Amino acid sequence: MFAKVYNLKFPSMDEAKVAASYISDSFGKLIVDCNLKALNMSLGQCGSVTIQTKFDTSEDLRKFEIKAGQTLSELRNSLAYTEKHYAGVYIYAYEAEASDSSLSLN
Repeated sequence: MFAKVYNLKFPSMDEAKVAASYISDSFGKLIVDCNLKALNMSLGQCGSVTIQTKFDTSEDLRKFEIKAGQTLSELRNSLAYTEKHYAGVYIYAYEAEASDSSLSLN
């Protein structure tokens, strides 16, 4: 699995919320086109937005990087923020699956 992680830091929480809404909408539209296997976003109370993506192939990752770059370029024209990002390979991932383990008593 291949990953792309973005860490964006905004001057205020309000700006981070606006950016998170814009990014989630824009990146959400890339799920099918770029064959994303996972897209996770988190909003930190200090005005940070972290985006984690997961892909099966490096080709899908490269395609996403190009399209995501366009989205972030548009965002840069509207809001001031600092950005750090990197591509990598997942070496360990765990997510509990949602399941219902309740018992029904009759």
